[in-house]
Amino acid sequence: MSREVVEGMSATAFAPATVANVAVGFDILGFAVEAVGDRVTVTTTARRAVTLREVTGADGAPFGPGIPLDPARNTATVGLISLLEEQRPDFGFEVSITKGIALGSGLGGSASSAVASLVAANSLLARPLDAEALLPHALLGEQAASGAIHPDNVTPCLLGGLTLVTSLSPFRCVRLPVPRGILTVLVHPHVRVDTRAARALLLRQVPLADFVRQTAAVAGFVAGCYTDDLELIGESLRDHVVEPQRAGLIPAFAEVKAAALEAGAIGASISGSGPTVFAWATSPETAERVRRSMLRAFRQHAATEADSWVSPVSDLGARIVNPEG
Repeated sequence: MSREVVEGMSATAFAPATVANVAVGFDILGFAVEAVGDRVTVTTTARRAVTLREVTGADGAPFGPGIPLDPARNTATVGLISLLEEQRPDFGFEVSITKGIALGSGLGGSASSAVASLVAANSLLARPLDAEALLPHALLGEQAASGAIHPDNVTPCLLGGLTLVTSLSPFRCVRLPVPRGILTVLVHPHVRVDTRAARALLLRQVPLADFVRQTAAVAGFVAGCYTDDLELIGESLRDHVVEPQRAGLIPAFAEVKAAALEAGAIGASISGSGPTVFAWATSPETAERVRRSMLRAFRQHAATEADSWVSPVSDLGARIVNPEG
């Protein structure tokens, strides 16, 4: 049922952080986590345009530097401009962003801001769209951040769960089952990796042998998820193509990954473009041991501190929340 929308109506949405690629699925696999995310408040305005009011951190202080405040360039507002042009409501949007995800962390911060703003704005439309209809607009925000359209962060951020995107045109994705008890360990060292730079360094051609190994790994991972085969998942969480090219961007990556596996993780790799490293564990006790081991490896081998979380794969994607909640 349609409803009248008046100036000054607001909605706040939370969008979770995501782990993209999941080692073996470059640009096609990703999952949402419960540990951290971005929050965006959208308010209707009489002026039919998108304006960006503020970008703050979780502490309320200005967030940045490095975030463009021009709505045509900010990841949270590029998609809103597209939505406004498509839906043509008789109002505009004012946007306030609260960043919970650090810039250049490899946790899908651009996707989170883009998705949260769209979910909040969509709830204010007279006839809100289905979630999947927001994806093309969210992908524009991701493109503004990285220079490329890739759905591996945006899709699980919006829809939740572990997702495999099989086609962009037409859009098609499959939500994969996650074996019971799986926990994700995330360790974010205090360094920044620019997504554009991380994509630019990738080779445009892949040796046939690496292609075959990577294809087998993707298939094994998917099969392991459907059959609840943790051993197969662990054997398959090995990136033969992208991880070797990006490992040098992360201080002591090899040592941190080795520490995770030695502590009992079934697999570990780079989250998105990095520098966050993720690992999968099968119990709270193992996850905590893996987390401590990864932190210790960063301190000992890279002389850097890191933030860390343990989180299940989140079934929930972006959703409307109370402004204070």
